[in-house]
Amino acid sequence: MKLGILVFDDVELLDMAGPYEVFTTAARVHGRGQPAGTAPLFEVVTLGREAGPVRARAGLRLQPDFTLDDHPPLDVAVVPGGVVDAELARPEVVAWVAAQRRTASVLASVCTGALLLAQAGVLDGLEATTHWEDLDALRALRPAVKVREGVRWIDQGQVITSAGISAGIDMSLHLVQRLHGRELAIRTARQMDYDWKDRS
Repeated sequence: MKLGILVFDDVELLDMAGPYEVFTTAARVHGRGQPAGTAPLFEVVTLGREAGPVRARAGLRLQPDFTLDDHPPLDVAVVPGGVVDAELARPEVVAWVAAQRRTASVLASVCTGALLLAQAGVLDGLEATTHWEDLDALRALRPAVKVREGVRWIDQGQVITSAGISAGIDMSLHLVQRLHGRELAIRTARQMDYDWKDRS
């Protein structure tokens, strides 16, 4: 499966790196004992609005693998959070999010990434969550969203949203379980030495 994670200036590093680590670790764990040359279970790429590097919220430079215009088709698209004000005002980013709702099997957000999903209209009528500090912002941005608080993630089928930072890791392990099985999710969490909260 091909997974794409959006990156942008002021992205929260762990919002994108948490899912990246979960899915690449799951692929590595799954690959143990497989015949040489077997394709990885998950292939993870990063996607930027442009080809040049972006700087995460804490200043780390990230080089996207693809742009929003030239990436391969995605099975899973992940929209992390951070300071998303500039991205909310970019029509091409909002249009890309809306397009992933139509083409990807799963569209997931971490933290304030939910605001980008809301801006794209993909959360209308759905339950959704975000970081506890930004619940009111999500309500104000898109009143049609059924905002829930006090949950780690909300799985609405094709669309999944999670609360802040570590909740994105929990959500990603949930997705590993959903896409491949609980055993691999448990083995992945163990490999990461991570105390997986496997209930939303």
